[in-house]
Amino acid sequence: MPYSCSAWIHSIHRGIDVARAAGFTHIAGATGSNSEAAVQKLYDLPEVALIDMGDFVGGMLKYLRTHPVPRVTIAGGVAKITKLAQGLTDLHSKRGVVDRALLGALAQAAGGSARLCARIVTANTAEEVFALAQAEAIALGDAVAHAAQQTAERVVAGRDIAVEIVLFDREGVLVGRAPFKSG
Repeated sequence: MPYSCSAWIHSIHRGIDVARAAGFTHIAGATGSNSEAAVQKLYDLPEVALIDMGDFVGGMLKYLRTHPVPRVTIAGGVAKITKLAQGLTDLHSKRGVVDRALLGALAQAAGGSARLCARIVTANTAEEVFALAQAEAIALGDAVAHAAQQTAERVVAGRDIAVEIVLFDREGVLVGRAPFKSG
């Protein structure tokens, strides 16, 4: 169990090294235990293919640039993945907050009403935003996942690494996805 930022990042690197040495072509980095359990269930991945990246998605992706794995799934909760969608690669609360204006714009682009978008901008939490969108059957999770995928792909650009993003709620239910791109 790492106890410092540098120790955590080193544990991410070693996890990737072990997964590569074991011959895995698909790994999943998760922001926490709930998303790790959910992505493991989604893909039936063994423990060695799971990377506890916490807030350090940038640390994981930067290491993958020089130590690539063909397929990488990034799994997390709605707030952390929203931060990735905003362009942040350090997802810690001290590094940035959830941009509700961005969430409102993404909801509008996904077909959300003006009333919904106004409520999103004033919501208290990311979880509340997603509940509001779900009540209107707006696929906000998919929109956030696609924006997060663009951020992650920029970090590994030029490498043969396919990136997928999956968002889970606190109960481990899949609420958004940007799947691997084919070809």
